[in-house]
Amino acid sequence: MAHRSRLAGFIIDCQVDDLGVATDFWSKALGLHVGEHYVDGAAEYAAFTGTPADLHVEVQKVEHPSRVHLDIEADDQDAEAARLEALGAKRIGWVKRWWVMEAPTGQRFCVVKMREPGKGVKPNDW
Repeated sequence: MAHRSRLAGFIIDCQVDDLGVATDFWSKALGLHVGEHYVDGAAEYAAFTGTPADLHVEVQKVEHPSRVHLDIEADDQDAEAARLEALGAKRIGWVKRWWVMEAPTGQRFCVVKMREPGKGVKPNDW
């Protein structure tokens, strides 16, 4: 099935008690302004504004060890997950609204729903 996808951005997973401290550090380190701060169930996030190429960059409070992961956004998440599996990735599980995947090289990443197809870099057609 034809679908579109592209790099959505980077999520900085922070195993911290106070996401504000992490947000302040990464804002200053990257030279980005802090935008929306929001809570989604037990998860807490802070997004940055003014990112290069309109990439979505945010910090996320997590329970697992700190790391950076990327998000690929797709207009059909299942089709994109299947395409990536054909390249050697594997599905780890469905979490809330996205697929957690693992690359053949071991890195975890997510396949999320495409937010604004007309904004930012043109998506790839598959």
